[in-house]
Amino acid sequence: MSNDSNKRRSNLVKIAVAGVMAALIFVATQIRIPIPTGYLNLGDVMINICSFILGPLAAIPAALGSAIADLVAGYPMYIGPTFLIKGLMGLLGGLYFSHSIKVYTKNGDHTIKEYMRSGKHIALSVAVFIGTELIMVAGYFAFEALPQMYGVAGALGSVPYNLIQAAAGVVLSVPVIRIPGVYRLRL
Repeated sequence: MSNDSNKRRSNLVKIAVAGVMAALIFVATQIRIPIPTGYLNLGDVMINICSFILGPLAAIPAALGSAIADLVAGYPMYIGPTFLIKGLMGLLGGLYFSHSIKVYTKNGDHTIKEYMRSGKHIALSVAVFIGTELIMVAGYFAFEALPQMYGVAGALGSVPYNLIQAAAGVVLSVPVIRIPGVYRLRL
């Protein structure tokens, strides 16, 4: 097989996986877990997993899957902000994973499997997921604080819920990417 056809095949696989991930993000966002202040969804968990698997390409399925979920759920005013916020989450998480794995495996001294087992990976993954989730909290606060939305006081009311959603995203994402064999899905 020539280099061009290998590259073409690799690109097709990435596009297919991105499409599947967008669908999984959409479905995970529809799964509602009741809590006293409303509900949580698993969309952020899938975005975090997607950023590990696809690298910066995760921005596309994160943005599309989440925005379509808002459309279907009847929140059209959130489609644009969600597209930007969730896309940024996927992009930044994906950039981190792509960079850190390249650095760790650069000289051929270490494998991705060793990287996944390292304590450093766990700590950095938690830090990155916290960072991407804080983007979500800040992004929705900024949007909801607009005068034509809820204003600052109204937007502050959604911050605790978004922080709970963020904590769930971090707590549930790290164990999933640590499942033996998940690292083999990385593209």
